Amino acid sequence: MKKKRWAAFLAAGLFLTVGLSGCGVAKEKLSEGGSKENGGISGDITVITQRTDIVDTVFQDYAKQFQEKYPDVNVSFEALADYGGQITPRMNTKDYGDVLLIPTQIPIADIPDFFEPLGDLEEMKEKYMGVEERAVNGKVYGIPIAVTYTGIVYNKKVFAQSGIKEVPKTFDEFKTALKSVKDKTDAIPLYSNYASGWPLTQWEGAITTVAGNPDYYNIKMPNEDNPFAKGKPHYEMYELMYDTAKEGLIEEDPLTTDWESSKAMMGRGEIATMVLGSWAIDQIKSVADNPDDIGYMPFPTNAEKVIFPLGADFQIAINKNSKNKEAAQAWVDWFIHESNYSVEQAGGISAAKDEPLPEELKQYEEQGVEFTLLTPAKKGQEGLVDKIDKEAEIGFWLEDNKKVIMEAGIGNRDESYEDLAERFNKAWNEASKKVMNE
Repeated sequence: MKKKRWAAFLAAGLFLTVGLSGCGVAKEKLSEGGSKENGGISGDITVITQRTDIVDTVFQDYAKQFQEKYPDVNVSFEALADYGGQITPRMNTKDYGDVLLIPTQIPIADIPDFFEPLGDLEEMKEKYMGVEERAVNGKVYGIPIAVTYTGIVYNKKVFAQSGIKEVPKTFDEFKTALKSVKDKTDAIPLYSNYASGWPLTQWEGAITTVAGNPDYYNIKMPNEDNPFAKGKPHYEMYELMYDTAKEGLIEEDPLTTDWESSKAMMGRGEIATMVLGSWAIDQIKSVADNPDDIGYMPFPTNAEKVIFPLGADFQIAINKNSKNKEAAQAWVDWFIHESNYSVEQAGGISAAKDEPLPEELKQYEEQGVEFTLLTPAKKGQEGLVDKIDKEAEIGFWLEDNKKVIMEAGIGNRDESYEDLAERFNKAWNEASKKVMNE
């Protein structure tokens, strides 16, 4: 469950290079050393991770590969099930590993108290995505271990059986495709996973695609009223959720859905589409009859520009109290550039701009689809959307009102979509005035 909730709404991360002017410089230093490829780097380091599921398997393989390059560095791992809850108390001491992930509970301003600076922001942002939001005083302290994106997982074989020759781009094209699936196959056109609840929150990660503008969420929306007015991104996106429920394009009984079962169902061709973050691609492929049947496409949009919105996972960093910072730095550099963790284990792309896109996404790059992080909020408005959202109790990233929309769509509530949109607008407008005047 730890990866399910990391979607496009987390829009930044950082890289570590232990006090050097930039990661490029660090990489050169790590390859120095005359006759020794490892540059004479040695020492024992502890890497703390949140991946309890692969710490005894994949990470052990990483250690072997790393030691082929740095044979004098011994790497041990520690995995925490409740990462933030377990690591933050330890940070009151100096004993919190050598390499770790920056916990989200740490205020950005306090990051230099715990982590080693990795380089200048101006230099590093040219090479790595997402370094802006957690930079402090022009210095960078971490880099995302992966950059994920949000769109739609689909079964290519079902699409072919339905006569769908091209990936749908607009809302109308997408609904037409779903209707073709319903008419020509036995597959469920769009599986909502209503009963599990959390999958409905994945839709919000596609708001940048619907808006066609990375500025929309953090820059434009907090400074305007009525985000659910007809024609605006939130209205259009959740109208699609409502319409698919109302028109019978989802599972027959959404009250009995099951997430784990749905992955295998899609793999068998019993489901055509699901709205999910990129982290889900490999999970579904791993249980598919034919992994090549599983594809991924951008969320539909009527915008002129098609954007795959990117969001940063945890940021990897170096403990400023580490006694083996050079070895820790070597691990960070290897992990970001050579492990391929971001693609194979996180279902995303590398934060390093010189790393190629996964094969599944190259076709969209060729079509002119843009891959970009959300624009950070204006100075003084950091977190403003979340504050208004919390006060309004809309819950953009929560499941409650998504379920309300679905229930209205299937007829279990006596409310139209227009009724719901009006209610959400009123709540937002009142909350916005209150928050802005605080």
